Amino acid sequence: MSKIVKMEDLNKAKKRGLDALMPRKTKIMVGMATSGIASGAGEVYRALDSEIKKRKADIILKKTGSMGMDCIEPLVDVITPNMPRMAYGRVTAKQVPAIIDQILNGSIDKEKPTYYMGEEDFIVTGEKIKYYKGKKPASLKGINAIGDVPFYKKQVKLATRNCGLIDPENIDEYIAKGGYFSLYKALTTMTPDEIIEDVVKSGLRGRGGGGFPAGTKWRSCRDAEGDIKYVICNGDEGDPGAYMDRSLMEGDPHSVIEGMIIGAYAIGAHEGYIYVRNEYPLAVANLTKAIEQARACGLLGKNILKSGFDFDIRISQGAGAFVCGESTALMASLEGKAGEPRAKYVHTVEHGLWNRPSNLNNVETWANVPLIIARGGNWFSAIGDKASTGTKVFSLVGKVNNIGLVEVPMGIPLRDIIYDIGGGIPDGKEFKAIQTGGPSGGCIPAKLVELPVTFDDLKKAGSMMGSGGMIVMDEKTCMVDIARYFIEFLESESCGKCVPCREGVHRMKQILEDICEGRGQEGDIELLEDMAGAIIDGSLCALGGSAPNPVLSTIKYFREEYEAHIRDKKCPAAVCKALIEYRIDPDKCTGCGLCPRVCPTGAAKGKIKKIHTIDQKKCIKCGACVESCKYDAIIVE
Repeated sequence: MSKIVKMEDLNKAKKRGLDALMPRKTKIMVGMATSGIASGAGEVYRALDSEIKKRKADIILKKTGSMGMDCIEPLVDVITPNMPRMAYGRVTAKQVPAIIDQILNGSIDKEKPTYYMGEEDFIVTGEKIKYYKGKKPASLKGINAIGDVPFYKKQVKLATRNCGLIDPENIDEYIAKGGYFSLYKALTTMTPDEIIEDVVKSGLRGRGGGGFPAGTKWRSCRDAEGDIKYVICNGDEGDPGAYMDRSLMEGDPHSVIEGMIIGAYAIGAHEGYIYVRNEYPLAVANLTKAIEQARACGLLGKNILKSGFDFDIRISQGAGAFVCGESTALMASLEGKAGEPRAKYVHTVEHGLWNRPSNLNNVETWANVPLIIARGGNWFSAIGDKASTGTKVFSLVGKVNNIGLVEVPMGIPLRDIIYDIGGGIPDGKEFKAIQTGGPSGGCIPAKLVELPVTFDDLKKAGSMMGSGGMIVMDEKTCMVDIARYFIEFLESESCGKCVPCREGVHRMKQILEDICEGRGQEGDIELLEDMAGAIIDGSLCALGGSAPNPVLSTIKYFREEYEAHIRDKKCPAAVCKALIEYRIDPDKCTGCGLCPRVCPTGAAKGKIKKIHTIDQKKCIKCGACVESCKYDAIIVE
């Protein structure tokens, strides 16, 4: 791997990268992010490798990151000269021989040999990426371009611009997509103040949850006293259901590294750290390889691009403590101490890692920096909302049809994410709420579905942006149980350093458990509200300060559910076991005898072709009878 010291070297690497991205022979890429591997992509990759070798086919096989549409993984992308580009969804190893047949025959329109995808979704592309659903059509005529596919139509790919397109282990492919040209521009044509000014103009706010203006933080760190300064990347993504940062580190690690180098030059730092949770082994592996490649090319280390600037990065693996996502707890962990936060009046830009000026941003924030330097702060600020510029990456999960990684312009309404991109709620159920901002976020009700997704609008609604998790809930979700779940999570993740968080969150969990189990009392709602205020005011860090959000937001928007649990001893969503019962509808029961066979306690009973019953004393409410009944005869209320 040759050193890169001048523009000519970058252009040579770019040419190599373009040849790798669009080779003169067929290339197959498999989405091998963690989500793809979990869906079976590893098995598909091995089957492709075996089939290509067996046939001695002149085909290149490569890995790539997440393509975003995780609901149809494993995804296989095929690039063949003079042919439409094809990306197959929900691929299995058994389908591989037929796919190779199709590729080698040179046309997707030939009747034989064909491949069989079943009634599944997959994408077909030509000069424009194409998409269709179901069986292979007779021709491509009338198939929509991928830009018209609802999942992609309203997305704007900035931070995730390379995910699913490049091989994350190939630095040349990153350079071919414009990588490290921003670094060259920054080090050879811009002063540190000019870089910071561009970031200020962009309006970029921290994507880790706090939403603090990145440029302001950079300037404060640069102006802080001290010769030794640090830049840190927070990759400790601990929110349940969130995987935005993981996907970026896995699919495009060089964008994070380049952003950090630019930031370090602007701030005057010569050492950097990427803090990644231990549960992200693939992210660690890809980051490690990317750092090694950048060093080998002279883009990390001494005298980068002959500019006289020295900078290097180390990776530190966290033990999975949720509280280490908080800046001061993260820095304590980096120092080898227990991950506990400290008082916020001590600013990390002045007294951070080892008590020296330190600038911490999360993965997505750093990944946006090369684009801002390449195109200018004014370009970035024109995207999104005036006070929340640019785009935001979200992991869209829960009760929604199109689960996946999405990137949208700030200010987009929740409705567009849930219904247009997400495809709405499965099984025709009603949308009830969406939880944003991770376990410390709030639950936003269906009546606020037009709410713009901005830092300020989400905060006004009782939630927050957080790192970017979005959990969609339908009519069958109990909001009291949801609050209990998140409070239980936060209790277990509290470091226990301060009393309001340690004792207050624990007590809130106890009250919520009582309500869910039928022991709720009058005054419990008011007690929860009072305790929430005390915890917010008295907690040391953002974990405790935001912990009551799921409780306060569900009380605010779903108070009637709390009251039903307490006063009527009923769970309207039929979720809380202590407050529901199972019975058989005599008008629908056919006496098939299936529910007695699956009931583990013998509560369901009855003779064949006679109406069955459920003994409430024996019923443990496991739901086995509901799942087995073919006639919807089991009523849960």
